[in-house]
Amino acid sequence: MQKGKISNLLRSLRLMHLVDRLRYYNQKLTNRYINKEFKKNNTDVILPSDYLMYESFQVNYKKYYTDGIDTAKWIEEYFSKYKELKNLKILDWGCGPGRIIRHLPKIIGNNCEFYGTDYNENSIKWCAENLPGIKFNKNDLKAKLPYPDNFFDVIYGISIFTHLSEQMHYDWYKELHRILNKNGILFLTTQGNIFNVKFTDIEKSRFETGKLIVRGQVKEGHRTYSAFQPKEFMIKLFDNVEILEHVEKEPESNWLPQDIWIVRKIV
Repeated sequence: MQKGKISNLLRSLRLMHLVDRLRYYNQKLTNRYINKEFKKNNTDVILPSDYLMYESFQVNYKKYYTDGIDTAKWIEEYFSKYKELKNLKILDWGCGPGRIIRHLPKIIGNNCEFYGTDYNENSIKWCAENLPGIKFNKNDLKAKLPYPDNFFDVIYGISIFTHLSEQMHYDWYKELHRILNKNGILFLTTQGNIFNVKFTDIEKSRFETGKLIVRGQVKEGHRTYSAFQPKEFMIKLFDNVEILEHVEKEPESNWLPQDIWIVRKIV
């Protein structure tokens, strides 16, 4: 059966969260030996609980930590194309348990200030207790953040729109635009055209007309809540900013890379 049909069937039967929990236990069991070895050889590395790790990535300690470093370097390279990375305020929107933001003070430095916000109370609690030098905030699903207008120079969100409803796309984009400084950079990743291999025929037809595809029937914001963003939808969303870059990558073995969108606030 097509993957999209299986996913939609599990949602209709209200089994998606159960299947996701089983996937978590499977990862935990499969990686138990390599995780034990990583902890033994890296006693100085502080990691969140297995489930917090799973919610934002996967239960593989080495990949979680090293991929966090690689991703931090990766986005730093994109930021530096459009900003001098010095004396800036940088926000990780949807930071989870700090997989990426924990590495940026060392990778970027230069008197920049680093902030993280997330709706997961446990993630933010862990970050605040274990990642010094970064300011963390717990937000709600509602698009409201405690920062003043024009506050941040750089905001990034890695796979956050991918777990939001259509209305939340508009609400959160408006809020991010509010707190972004003029000439500030917004960096987002989305599930674009290459994800159509997962679509049902109905979803594919809808996507090809530029409409957002949302697979809900689970808690919004959770990893099982999935949204797919056609190029036309994103261009319409970004009607009041300058689109600096849109990157569509090719599939890599069993991995489908997300699209990259980088925009600049002009007003």
